[in-house]
Amino acid sequence: MTPSPHIPVLLSEVIEALAPRDGGIYVDGTFGAGGYSMAMLDGARCTVHGIDRDPHAVARGRALQTQRGGAFAMIEGRFGQMDELLRIQGVNQVDGVALDIGVSSMQIDEAERGFSFAKDGPLDMRMEQSGPSAADLVNHTEEAALADIIYRYGEERLSRRVAKAIVTMRKDKKFERTSELAAVIRRVVPKHADGIDPATRTFQALRIAVNDELGELERGLAAAERLLAPGGRLAVVTFHSLEDRVVKDFMRDRSGEAARPSRHLPQAASGPAASFTLLHRRAVKAGQEETQANPRARSAKLRAAIRTEAQAWTQSGRPS
Repeated sequence: MTPSPHIPVLLSEVIEALAPRDGGIYVDGTFGAGGYSMAMLDGARCTVHGIDRDPHAVARGRALQTQRGGAFAMIEGRFGQMDELLRIQGVNQVDGVALDIGVSSMQIDEAERGFSFAKDGPLDMRMEQSGPSAADLVNHTEEAALADIIYRYGEERLSRRVAKAIVTMRKDKKFERTSELAAVIRRVVPKHADGIDPATRTFQALRIAVNDELGELERGLAAAERLLAPGGRLAVVTFHSLEDRVVKDFMRDRSGEAARPSRHLPQAASGPAASFTLLHRRAVKAGQEETQANPRARSAKLRAAIRTEAQAWTQSGRPS
């Protein structure tokens, strides 16, 4: 593989959390450019399974698979189905799972993928390059539902104004390009004092909706819980509050650390046994040196936990 244009965030912290060991089996559930996979392979004589739904990432993974032989296997698919995908490979338990949530810098940099408001390209945003695109969402979603998407996933307080402008504009011409959508948003959303582009939140919302990113994250955490062996480790890096909230709530629930009416009250005896123990009490953030070298690391948070011997929970909050 050629040197990656994508810099893995919190790489040393993720590898420290996973603690790869000789003979271990690990999953890089969001392969991307393979930074975490290569670091695990370099750190121990282990086996790593990379998973990604992006065909471009899968192609990079195939190249690494050729280089590393039996130590690495690339799987095309969604990390939300990692336990099923690994089972097909004859693997029922693993010793660690790494997840780097959200869009990669490579996807943003490729204008033809349609993720960036800074570069003109087709209004696409599909990681798998299949199914409904961002253009489909923008051109066919009713105004109220579109505003809800922009508010919920982009946390854009002017979501109704943005949705109204989009619906008004599309009556004359359907949106096809990222530059067209960004221009409309910039006309109705004032510039932020911190310099963030007014289109940032709406583009984030559309990307999350198109790829069902939060739903995939929830499914991925549950799949990792089912797949990890006792003592196995889960390390998840997120980049905005919506993702981090899902991971934080999952790990707190599964570790028995969820908020109780009073900190003096014990956990209810009837509750399920904790399936994880937290590795860190708080999220780990990038240091000053890394944030200076890689601005993407500024918003990154790592949360990690160790799998117990308890059964995996079901969605109803009971052991499976």
